[in-house]
Amino acid sequence: MTVSDKLSFPSDTTDAGSSEVWRDWLSAKALPLWSGAGFDKKSNLYHERMNWDGRPVAMSGLRLMVQARQISTYCRATLDGFYDASAQALRCLDVVECAYHGSDGDAGWVFSLAPDGTPADSRRDLYAHAFILFAYGWAIRLTGEERYRKIARQTTQEVERIFAAPGAGYLDTVPPADSLRRQNPHMHLLEAYLVLFEATGDEYYLDRLRGLIALTQHHLIDRRSGLLLEFFDSSWKPSEPASSNRVEPGHLFEWAWLLGEYGRLVSPSGEDMNGLTETAERLFRSGLSCGIDQKTGFALDAMTEDGVVFERTTRIWPQTELLRLLYTRQILGKPESIPVHDLGTAFLSRFAPSRLAGGWVDRFDEAGSPLVDYMPASSLYHIYGAARLLSGRMRETDDG
Repeated sequence: MTVSDKLSFPSDTTDAGSSEVWRDWLSAKALPLWSGAGFDKKSNLYHERMNWDGRPVAMSGLRLMVQARQISTYCRATLDGFYDASAQALRCLDVVECAYHGSDGDAGWVFSLAPDGTPADSRRDLYAHAFILFAYGWAIRLTGEERYRKIARQTTQEVERIFAAPGAGYLDTVPPADSLRRQNPHMHLLEAYLVLFEATGDEYYLDRLRGLIALTQHHLIDRRSGLLLEFFDSSWKPSEPASSNRVEPGHLFEWAWLLGEYGRLVSPSGEDMNGLTETAERLFRSGLSCGIDQKTGFALDAMTEDGVVFERTTRIWPQTELLRLLYTRQILGKPESIPVHDLGTAFLSRFAPSRLAGGWVDRFDEAGSPLVDYMPASSLYHIYGAARLLSGRMRETDDG
């Protein structure tokens, strides 16, 4: 018996009713909140955090990654017809380019800005570069502007020059903080190039997609367990002994979805597609069977490659990755016995209670108590990917 066979949710709403609840939460609460109180009209930048009553939390640095995530989300929301704050988002994008791109005199994008608008942290961070590319991809989808195409191409070329690592893949940061290689920034770079390839049709991005898929197949997927590991040494060997490596169920779901998107957009030849499909299915099944709390249906934070859970805390983003993947599988005719709309209703009840009026609790401990006392803006990007589907959109091809 699998975990999906054991789960049951009290359901007092139809799928259509659930979609209406999600549309209302997204269009009337979450998106207005984070483009209203969550946006600083003086700086034309988004706030990093708000407290429980919806007031911004002062921060010593505003990260590029957060700005890029918010920009991309509001571009998508406009394309989807849920909420139009596109003028604000595009104005922010132009401010971000001036403030973060080469503002310290070097190539690439600085990591964060101080409150006075000067660089607070001038590290070059691959994760942040992936998200600014993601934001430009959605800005291109929304506007078709040539200037966005040019800066996206320039940034991609900077990524190749700044971050290329000996042997394969990319460095996480420059200068490096350690000798580890991490899968996460590579995953988001793949995500960005998928959006840019679909937005532009430029094979320049297709070439980079193929390289990242090869890296995934040859290095990121553990040969012994068949699972995606989080950390590696500088030669792409697992960073810990067998059975002791970190695997995050949320990333298994996220990778399974992204591999499906790669197949949709690139349509690789038969044998290659079969291999990717098998990998995506294995990641999904392993996350579902080992990485889910069997009482609640929520994804847990971390386990080993042998499926032994060692962090039973629950963050918001793995739940949204599971919801998005479950709904996508349902659309594709591969439904699971987990009722996705009921799981979505349970998600809203726990992580986005009505008292927060469009906000959320980012993380809970094993007993169900919040582990944070603020709402991070960075979660909206993850939530939107699932919410747009649960609100009645179908797949990315429905955009605009």
